[in-house]
Amino acid sequence: MAFDGTWKIDRNENYEKFMEAMGIGMMKRKLGAHDNLKLTIQQDGNKFIVKEASNFRNIEIEFTLGVNFEYSLADGTELSGAWTLEGNKLVGTFTRKDNGKVLKACREIVGDELVQTYVYEGVESKRIFKR
Repeated sequence: MAFDGTWKIDRNENYEKFMEAMGIGMMKRKLGAHDNLKLTIQQDGNKFIVKEASNFRNIEIEFTLGVNFEYSLADGTELSGAWTLEGNKLVGTFTRKDNGKVLKACREIVGDELVQTYVYEGVESKRIFKR
């Protein structure tokens, strides 16, 4: 529905600091800040298919709202968690398998942009996408 479509990264806010807090090394942070990420989102009721295409990898993630699933970040960090719908926001709560710390994520449509917000260890970052 509102999230459906293809979204290309437009800009980042505080993304390198976020990656640093996540423990990602400097070289991967520099590359990650310029990954040319493209998301293709398809929603069918409570089911989502998200295709991530970047300079580093192309993957497809399928999930159902409220159902835990496992996911690996581009740097190999493994997570377990779920997305829920809170009003018009997709809210994700994921626990890192290596240290048990929580990564929060939120996707929302603001105007004509998809704003993806991450919070980890008190560090907030935004990635803003355009159709």
